[in-house]
Amino acid sequence: MRTRWVRLSAVMLSVVFIGLLASSAFTQGPSTNPIADRQRIMKLIGANWADIQAKTKAANIEAIAVNAETIAMVTTHVPALFPPNSLADNSNAKPEIWQEWSKFQDLAKNLETRAISLRDAAKAKDAAAVESQVKEFGTQACGACHTPFRKPPRQ
Repeated sequence: MRTRWVRLSAVMLSVVFIGLLASSAFTQGPSTNPIADRQRIMKLIGANWADIQAKTKAANIEAIAVNAETIAMVTTHVPALFPPNSLADNSNAKPEIWQEWSKFQDLAKNLETRAISLRDAAKAKDAAAVESQVKEFGTQACGACHTPFRKPPRQ
């Protein structure tokens, strides 16, 4: 009974945390600073991804669905966060984004599609499918876009 209560508490805290992050990201609305907007959204995606990884390690498969759903929903906004010529020193975006715009859009759609698939597997409580998708998600979803279109992290 105690384990069930701990899991339920962890799920509820995760939902509240993700809700607060999403609220923060969207209630501020679009600003005149697209770089700040996209950095907020990318941090939201990153927080959800970290939560997915933690829940996978804890075998809390069903709870992953809310994080994957959040990533899928937020990802639909990604292309709009990269208006033409929105480069700056504080941005990690490469100019290749705008040079290969259709590829960039396709990779954003790929992230959304993979997040939906992960959500569906989590809802179905299919642990094997979730674990398989989580193993590939970082490289095939996030990394597929970061590798060609994001500058390496600053050291």
